[in-house]
Amino acid sequence: MDLKTLYKIRTSLETRRYYLSSSMATTGEVWKLLRRWDKGSNAVREIMLHEFLSQCTNATASELEAYFGDCGSLFLARLTAWLRLTYMVGTCLDSQLKAISIFLSAASGHYFLVEFLEVGGLLTVLEIVRLKNAKDKHQLEAMKLLALIICKGRQYKELFCESHGKNIVFVLYFTTLLSFTGLKIVAECLGLTTSPSLIECAKDLLLQLSMGNPNYQNQIYKVFITLLSSTSHQAQRTAAYCIRQIQPLIGAVSPLIVDPSLQLLRSLHVDVQCEAAELIKELVNYKEIQDTVLNELVRLLKPSVENAGSSSAPLPAHIQQAGAAKVIGLLVHIDDNIVKQLLELRVVRHLLYAMSNVSYPDCQRQAALSLFALVSTVVSAKDEVKSLLGENLFQQLMSIPEDVYSVLTPAQVDVLNSSLR
Repeated sequence: MDLKTLYKIRTSLETRRYYLSSSMATTGEVWKLLRRWDKGSNAVREIMLHEFLSQCTNATASELEAYFGDCGSLFLARLTAWLRLTYMVGTCLDSQLKAISIFLSAASGHYFLVEFLEVGGLLTVLEIVRLKNAKDKHQLEAMKLLALIICKGRQYKELFCESHGKNIVFVLYFTTLLSFTGLKIVAECLGLTTSPSLIECAKDLLLQLSMGNPNYQNQIYKVFITLLSSTSHQAQRTAAYCIRQIQPLIGAVSPLIVDPSLQLLRSLHVDVQCEAAELIKELVNYKEIQDTVLNELVRLLKPSVENAGSSSAPLPAHIQQAGAAKVIGLLVHIDDNIVKQLLELRVVRHLLYAMSNVSYPDCQRQAALSLFALVSTVVSAKDEVKSLLGENLFQQLMSIPEDVYSVLTPAQVDVLNSSLR
């Protein structure tokens, strides 16, 4: 055996010895780290979490295993257990959720997600979202963690939406049994919170759930319809927007959507009014409810006596009356068949009546603008309006539709008010 061969063997043995000693040192450091976690106070654990977050953000699964000496699962188990014990008091909750997110978002780290779900991690995160005294930032991090879970595939979306004991994986039975609560909790959070970032995150999560999840699209669709009647204007606006996004995926439209959609026109918030108008424009394209929507819109132009009231303050019925007039003006430009149906419903006379509502000038303005759009589009409507208004008032409508209400005389208001008599 020559010296060259002996040198190679020696070098190989030294290299092997180096890697073995390095591995043992790494293993020793890992167990030291785990003992430090197990025996450490909340302050010590918080420091450890900050170190982990600073060094492992956006790490892959292999990088996490290298960091923990192939014991990443042991640290995740400890982290999840601590989360279950402390989430109600909020100890380092923000850091805990961010640390778990690193594991669940790690590339090639699907087994971390399975391990997290096996020990009931999903249920714990949902409990954080539903806590009444939880801070917005904690609920936001919890919502982001839920989004990480459902974006992993259809089976996890179905797990989240499952409403009975049908198991996807046996070991996930407990979580699956309560997973319908997940959809309900996120919807309730959306309906109660005032945090814009939390609302946006909840909206994105629900929309993500509705995509590529055909077994539960209708269930999510019904959740959005329910949110249209929420007391929160942010939830109403968000629900109307989301329905517009998923309605083409659903196909058939639910008749239950008509009334809450029209009720949005009573809102004092401009953003809700705009979303309501866009939603109604979408709904009239569905033959199943087209007649109902158009009939209701025209009916709203003449509120009932008990809804109209005698107060000079703008009432919800007046706001809805103005909203209906505005939507009708938008519909005029969509489809000739819709215009024909509106004319058959005597929309011209109803708009003239709405122009007589001196207690709410915006209603007069919107009705005048819709009349102007109708007259500019349909010759028969032009002749009818001219015959009902007379030449002078008709010319004023055509020249200053936005401001014609401000120059109406009491006699002209009486003429408008008598349009439906």
